[in-house]
Formats: sequence, structure tokens, C-alpha cells
Amino acid sequence: MALVLVLVLCVSCLFLFSLWKQNNGKGKLPPGPTPLPLIGNSLQLNFKNISKSLNDISKVYGPVFTLYFGMTPTVVLHGYEALKEALIDHGEEFAGRGCFPLGEKTNKGHGILFSNGKTWKEMRHFSLTTLRNFGMGKKSMEECIQQEAHTLVEELRKTNGSPCDPIFILTCAPFNVICSIIFHHHFDYTDKDFLILIERLNENMHILGSPWIQVCNTFPILMDCLPGSHNKFIDNILYFDYYFGKKIKEHQETLDINNPRDFIDCFLIKMEQEKHNKQTEFTIENLIVMISDIFGAGTETTSTTLRYGLLILMKHPEVTAKVQEEIDCVIGRHRSPSMQDRVNMPYMDAVVHEIQRYSDLTPTSLPHSVTCDVRFRNYLLPKGTSILASMTSAHHDNKEFPNPETFDPGHFLDERGNFKKSDYFMAFSAGKRNCVGEGLARMELFLFLTTILQRFTLKPLVNPEDIDITPVNRGVSSVPPSFQVCFIPI
Repeated sequence: MALVLVLVLCVSCLFLFSLWKQNNGKGKLPPGPTPLPLIGNSLQLNFKNISKSLNDISKVYGPVFTLYFGMTPTVVLHGYEALKEALIDHGEEFAGRGCFPLGEKTNKGHGILFSNGKTWKEMRHFSLTTLRNFGMGKKSMEECIQQEAHTLVEELRKTNGSPCDPIFILTCAPFNVICSIIFHHHFDYTDKDFLILIERLNENMHILGSPWIQVCNTFPILMDCLPGSHNKFIDNILYFDYYFGKKIKEHQETLDINNPRDFIDCFLIKMEQEKHNKQTEFTIENLIVMISDIFGAGTETTSTTLRYGLLILMKHPEVTAKVQEEIDCVIGRHRSPSMQDRVNMPYMDAVVHEIQRYSDLTPTSLPHSVTCDVRFRNYLLPKGTSILASMTSAHHDNKEFPNPETFDPGHFLDERGNFKKSDYFMAFSAGKRNCVGEGLARMELFLFLTTILQRFTLKPLVNPEDIDITPVNRGVSSVPPSFQVCFIPI
């Protein structure tokens, strides 16, 4: 017993010394609630709703404050002005990836999401360039999404207007779009490999939104000591790595350097060009992790937004009716929606943006870090300091979005009914670490939602006023509750 007390006392002293050093030495961090030894500010955080905790703490300490997740100090940015000043005005300095132990455990510094320095810069640049070359934001990619939207409609017709959970079908569509870019392949919705990948992707999205993952990232030692959903998450990532590794080998056997078919071919060609460079970042390890990053970010975020959108639209039938009226007026019932239609459909454009704002899919984004010593608002943040950006604080700013807790497409419309952009809209993050696939996601959300509402009436199983649209988890990601809907052909 005495030994335990001595250990606790020693750890407490070390912790207090580290606090003193940060406040009196090289760094001067913003103020924040007093942390406890070992557990930091964990008792002051609701791991089921981190955003609410950050909002409450900001009322006391202002828009920039320090929290301790375990023994790790993290500077929190709360409110649009602080977010803009850090992520955009000082974008280069705040472009590092902060501490996210689960991601570090699975990605090991490779890929895009959890890499830093030279690896991150080269992988991000290659991804952006290659995605653009394969049509992101162009007519060819639009045609690919339109074709997938047609397949999606046919699958929804097969439900014959019966109640169904749309999670599977709404994941298939964006997944296949990504497959066309990465593998140059389109899966049938009954393909065995396809079904396994979809199931594991959905499972990981649900796990990421759980409070347990917040706890694991705060106390990473738990991942090595205790059972839990983090192990299932890691198993799923290992399965993706195995599957993507097989696909890469297939591509290596059929590669034509003069005729690249897809993302993998382009990377393999770059590997060949850099084979004599001992410092190259173009390795199989980076390729596997980067594919996993693109699939995870490019599939689950879009499918979850689509699913949340349908739930919200059932809750607000008056909004759905107005959207369908605009579709009838601009597109009609027989022509496929196109991106050219968006400029003539301000209400639909506003609805898509409001779905993203209201659902707040990534409440805090992934943690950033500063890449060098940074002076920020009279504080000195030492190189490597973790930064947590509250995107919720921008999306729920009541000056920019009156009644932010209410779903209202009017937040993105001016007094004449024209679409109105907002700098406070940060659904794809902001600055140097913003979403690589933003252009693709914007096209998918508009075309998929417009096509569904063009062809179907959404019929809920309960009265609209009884529909609950509160997320079941609001951690790393916001996960909507499960629901069923009847797709009634128009």
C-alpha cells in the first residue's frame, strides 16, 4: 500500500513539474481548467458529447484554452475567429497532425490522415493531383456518379416501398465511386468481397463515434491492456490492408506504364520512377494506408451524411416538398440531375449545406499540431503542441446561423432566395488539412440526394414529429440513430 502511495506521489510531482515547465519555460499555453495527475481534465469532459463540454469550458476560459487529455496538453480552438486565425491565417504552422493514438497504431505514420512532415506533404500532393487527373470535379467524374445514382435508384426500387434500413444501399453508392477511381472497378451490390468491405467500413464508423474511443485516445495504454471495440477497429483495418495489398499485386502484374488505369497504377508508376531514391515516400506501405484513408474518408463520411439527410428530410416534410417542387421545375422527372442544375436550384443547394451543418459529422475534426514554435494570441505554443479545432462552434454560431439548433435551409439563403455561402461552413475542415476529396463529396451529395428525391417519396414509419434526429454518439464522428424508411416511387 505504501509503495502505491509513493508511486502516486511521484507521478503527481512529475505532473506538477511538467505544468510548471510549460508555463514558465519555453512555452506559454493558454489558461484552462486545472488538471488532475494522470487523468488530466477527463472528469470535466463528457465523452459522449465532447462538443458540449468544449462549449461549456469556453464560456469560462474564452475561445482559446488548454485541456489535458490524460497527461497530454491540448490547445482548443473554439469559435470561427479562432479557427480562421489558426487554420487559415496561420495554416502552415497549424498543419501538423496531432496526437491520435488509435490512428497512429493502425497507420504507423503512413498515408495522409495520420502522417506528418515530408510523408504527409508528398502523399497529399500526389493524391490531390491524381484525383483531379481522374476527374474529381470534372464531367467524367460527374458521369460516373450519375451512373452510380442510376444503380442506386434501381436498388431502392427493389424494396417495393417496404420499410428498409438504408445504411447498406447508401454506403454502396459512394463506395463504388471510390472503387472506380482506385481500382477502375465497379462492384455488384451482391459481391461477397464488396459486402464484407461495406460491413467493416460501417462498423468502424460506428466505433469511431463511441465514447470508448475517446477514452482510448486519452489513455492509449488501455488499448494494450484491455479488450474493447478498439480491437475490432484494428482488426478491420488489418483486413483492409490485406485486401488492398492483393489488389496492388494484381495491378503490378498487369501494369502498363504508358496507360495508367487508376489511382493504384499512377502510384506504381511513381514508385518505378523513384526506385533509386533511398528517401522516397512512394512505398507499398504508404500506398496501402493511403488507399485505406481515401476509402474511409471518401465512403463513410458521404454515406453517413446521405443517411442523416434522409432522416432529417423525413422529420421536415415541408422542406422535402419544397425541394421536390424545385426539382420538378428545373429538372423534371425524366432527365438525370447534373451539376449544371445546381446553380438553378438554390433551395436544394441550401438543403445539402444545412444537412452538413446540422449533422455536424466531424464535431472536432482530427487533432492538429503546430509544426514549429508559434506565437498565437499572446501565447507561445511549442512545436508539437496538439490542437483541437471545434468545428461545432463554427456551425452553431448563433450570429451566423440564427437558432443553430434548428434545421433551417434559410441559413444558406439570402432575402431573395438565392444561395448564400458562409465562411463559417467547415464541414470539410479548413486550412492545409482540409478534406482531399471535398470536390468529389460535394458532387456526390448533390447528385445522389437530388436523384433520390426526384424518383421517390420518403415515407417514415412514425409521425414526423416523433422522429428523433439526435445522434447516438458525438465523439470523433456524429452517428445518426438507426431508422427505417419506405421509398415510394413517384
